[in-house]
Parts: sequence; structure tokens; C-alpha cells
Amino acid sequence: MTQTTHRPPRTLTIAGSDSGGGAGIQADLKTFAALGCFGMSAITAITAQNTLGVTGVHAIPADMVAAQIDAVASDIGVDAAKTGMLGTAAIVEAVAAALDRHGIRRLVVDPVMISTSGATLADDATTRAMVGLLFPRAALVTPNLPEASYLLGRKITRRDEMEQAARDLAALGCPAVLLKGGHLDPEDAGLDDLLLSADGTVRVFSHPRVDTRNLHGTGCTLAAAIAAQLARGDTLEDAVEVALDFVADAIVAGADFELGTGNGPLNHGFAPRVLG
Repeated sequence: MTQTTHRPPRTLTIAGSDSGGGAGIQADLKTFAALGCFGMSAITAITAQNTLGVTGVHAIPADMVAAQIDAVASDIGVDAAKTGMLGTAAIVEAVAAALDRHGIRRLVVDPVMISTSGATLADDATTRAMVGLLFPRAALVTPNLPEASYLLGRKITRRDEMEQAARDLAALGCPAVLLKGGHLDPEDAGLDDLLLSADGTVRVFSHPRVDTRNLHGTGCTLAAAIAAQLARGDTLEDAVEVALDFVADAIVAGADFELGTGNGPLNHGFAPRVLG
């Protein structure tokens, strides 16, 4: 009897480790698994953190980050990847070179700069390297409003400012931008995320806000979910729509979690798919 084989979608996260399990590598791998993908990782930094915040960060040497990418890409292969916390400019440079070596084109860049608790996760040199080297290589960049404000040098807090901000971010070299609206002013009752596609079209995705403190790792989870859907063959717009719905449902499913005394995690495993 001949055994049939198949290859599941292969997804790679290049990001920092969250010892609390709610964000970073841990959230990404949970998301990949929940969406039926085979997840791999290249760890860029080790953090000591929990629901209350980050108490320590240790960057991994850039050559070791590159070695992790080379190991999995050369053997298992990568259908889509996402980046999160990168830590140093040298790591950004090493990641960009590795992406080119292995022809990884389905890339989601989550420009992680500041944690939910306010800890700085990228200095100016790292941010400049990210913009110059990773934004042009990405299929999509997913900043939140504080990150967009930092990148553009002006405050962006209102829904009517989002489209122009997305277009200005695209001018930095991003082919497509998903500007996340989780930090909109309270007067904007809903939660709008704005996608600017490479052809210049705009689509807004709306979800109701959920009254919960369990939002740690939302941005990581969203970028990972988009990468998972790209690995599964979705178009960018479809991938974004599925990923946003996944995150919204994971927030609702985890709204009553009692894990820690600060910002708790989402429920990534509320409806797992079979691998493949």
C-alpha cells in the first residue's frame, strides 16, 4: 500500500520570545497552529516579561538569528514569514540578507517598537534599518497608531487621519499598509483597521470593541495570522480579513481569562484547524 503525503503550509516567525506566553514567538506559534500551519521560529531576543510588563531584554547575536533562518529555510522551507521585535540594527540587516538568500517574499512586517506596558523595544538605528531594509521587502506592514505616529513624526489618533497616514507610510517604501485602529480616541466608538493595498485602494474593516484587559499580544497575533493565511494561498486582502476576524474572536474567547494581574493574553486556541 502506497502512503500518500502532503506538505502543510510552512510559516516562520522572526521575533522575540515572551516568557509570559502572550505575545512574541509564543503567540505566533500558537496562531500558526490554530490556523492549520506548521510554525517555525528564529528568536531575535529573549525577554523577561509577564502580564505586568517587560523587566529584561537580551538580544540574540545577529549571526545566530541568521543561522536559525538558514537552518529552517534550507531544509523545511518557508511559504510565508512575519517579523516582530528585532532588537538591533545588526539583526535587521541579517534578517534582510537571509530573506534574500532564501527568496522569502510573503513577508508581514510588524514594526514592533514599544510594548503595551511602555517598554522601548527598538532604538532609532533599529527603526531606520527596519524602514530601509524590511519595508521594501514586505508584502504588508502592520503598524499601530503609536508606531505610525513615531514613523511619521506626528500624532495620529483619529479615524479621519488614518488614510493619509497610511499613504504617507507607503511613501516610506511599504507596498501595502494595514494601519491598526486599536489606539483610536475613545470618541471613535468602534474599532477600524485600514488596509491600503499596493494599487492604492483602501478598505476599512470594522469590529466592535470588547471590554477586557486581555489584549496582550494582539498585534503579534494579527501579523502571524496574516502570514498564516498568505502561506495557505489567500490574497492579501482575504488574508487580512480572515486574520482580523480570527483576532476579534480570540479576544472575545479570552475576555474572561484570569491569567496574571495585568494585561492578559488572547485565547489563541478557541477553534483550532487541522494541520495542512
